[in-house]
Amino acid sequence: MSTSQDKPLPLAGIRVVEFTHMVMGPTCGMVLADLGAEVIKVEPIEGDRTRQLLGAGAGFFPMFNRNKKSIALDLRHPQGLEAALRLCAGADVVAQNFKPGTMGKYGLDYAALRRLNPRLVYVNHTGFLPGPYEHRTALDEVVQMMGGLAYMTGRPGDPLRAGTSVNDIMGGMFGAIGAMAALMQRGQTGEGQEVHSALFENNVFLVGQHMLQYAITGQAAAPMPERISAWALYDVFTVKDGEQIFLAAVSDAQWQSFCDALGFDDLKADPALRTNNDRVRLRPSLLADLRARLASRPAAELSALFEARGLPFAPIVRPEDLYADPHLLATGGLADIRLPDGERAGQTAQTTLFPITLGGERLGVRLDPPTLGQHTRELLAELGYGEAQMQALLDDAAVA
Repeated sequence: MSTSQDKPLPLAGIRVVEFTHMVMGPTCGMVLADLGAEVIKVEPIEGDRTRQLLGAGAGFFPMFNRNKKSIALDLRHPQGLEAALRLCAGADVVAQNFKPGTMGKYGLDYAALRRLNPRLVYVNHTGFLPGPYEHRTALDEVVQMMGGLAYMTGRPGDPLRAGTSVNDIMGGMFGAIGAMAALMQRGQTGEGQEVHSALFENNVFLVGQHMLQYAITGQAAAPMPERISAWALYDVFTVKDGEQIFLAAVSDAQWQSFCDALGFDDLKADPALRTNNDRVRLRPSLLADLRARLASRPAAELSALFEARGLPFAPIVRPEDLYADPHLLATGGLADIRLPDGERAGQTAQTTLFPITLGGERLGVRLDPPTLGQHTRELLAELGYGEAQMQALLDDAAVA
């Protein structure tokens, strides 16, 4: 699938200035950048700290900062702050995800910037929407614990956070949705507005289906490992050579097809297993029987049988295995980027693209994740700074 764009991207001509770090704010900027906006990442002189993270954080900066420009400014220096204000004066969107009060300390909060730029859309990414919790320090793990997601993911008595930054990433996506909605409304009113996206409220939205289950049925949702499944065959099976595979049959027709595919004529003919609800009532014993029957079958064989009959199945895949996924490779779901930092700086790696198509095309990588201050001179020149002024700023360490 092509990632070239023969026509302007939807947000071409929109300028975004982001004061962000970690995952949530940068995700918002990445979404807007992938959709064609010019996104300028304002970094401190020493750089976004995520550039240097190890372990689980090693992928943060290159993942969420593609298609952006970098300008390094010392906001504590009057001349660095002046450059930031000039950027914001000409921006369509400003996005930030620092602690409450941080932007106001520099006169870069919405109340200050709207006087400078009434058409500005200002996106706050915070832990909580304004209210009793708003000054708490939040992390993805914090809101997963207090928002019911960790309870639903783990076993009873063993809350477990989801295996990726779900609230940070989705919170940034909702920030981008809010920014685009505000830009559309600006087209009608001529005025910008402030947008808030928050980790806790995002997490509550994710568990809303379980809240409604309780409201409607009076029965509390059980953690996913202990849930009462709506389908009897809907589980992970350990098969030949210790491989694991998820198999499902979510209708009576699929159950019949499953039995036919595997030659389980006795199960197909058993009147006690005729309907899905019958099978759910007997689920513990049925699953034990199926586990024994499937233990010697190769995962590849089961995959082929299920795919041929249109039955739901999935091998249990690790993230690193996805680099060889034939569907991702055939559809252009991965793209090369040049790494900006660390031991592999200057080398290429593959990143995942935004999971949509526009006009049949994927949204590609136009700009590699920037090195620190890569576009400082270019952007200062656009703001009207002459060479002597830029050099003075560099000498004063107001920019880098």
